[in-house]
Amino acid sequence: MSPNPVAQQALGSYGPAFRRFNALLNASMYALLALFLLVAAPSLAATPKILALGDSLTAGYGLPPEDAFPTRLEAKLRADGTPVSIVNAGVSGDTSAGGRARLDWALADKPDFVIVALGANDMLRGIDPRDTRANLDAILATLKGRNIKVLLIGMLASPNLGKDYGAAFDSIYPDLAKKYGATLYPFFLDGVAMQRDLNQADGMHPNAKGVALLVDRIAPVVKKMLSGP
Repeated sequence: MSPNPVAQQALGSYGPAFRRFNALLNASMYALLALFLLVAAPSLAATPKILALGDSLTAGYGLPPEDAFPTRLEAKLRADGTPVSIVNAGVSGDTSAGGRARLDWALADKPDFVIVALGANDMLRGIDPRDTRANLDAILATLKGRNIKVLLIGMLASPNLGKDYGAAFDSIYPDLAKKYGATLYPFFLDGVAMQRDLNQADGMHPNAKGVALLVDRIAPVVKKMLSGP
């Protein structure tokens, strides 16, 4: 098909104007794209990372990975409109000494916040509360020195260990939370301990239903910590 002379003449007349318009349009699109990236990038980068440092209660002993406490907590917070990334640094059988020994390695993930939930195995083994206190104190001191905000999740001593042991152990968590300005959740298993239908056969580790209840109770505390100054 032969070119239309009239169309060619019109295009030739308006060509420079079209080219200027096209250049302006492209520049505007690039400017809008740059503005979008400028606005979106901080929000993407601002998703806080939480390290959950604990023992089997954190690791999810006896449960599939998707039912472990950190995983369920992350899902709950995201569903409530609080985007977070939670790293499960729970090790079954770990004591406060074990948590202290691996703290630097765990912090390689560069978390913005840390949940410290250690001490249950210290209590079950009858470890001197002074040792547990010293280990948790060292952990919190390290985190304070790195300007990392902390949620300290407490544990309570079993009554069969005696009043003196119980008093010495139970006071560790509120004392250290006050000393280091950490957010305190007094008892990890609140509402779940001694409830047969919320625990596994061993009577100590929550089942999936128990974890869900713990998450429902602890999630608001975490959310408040994330939004605090």
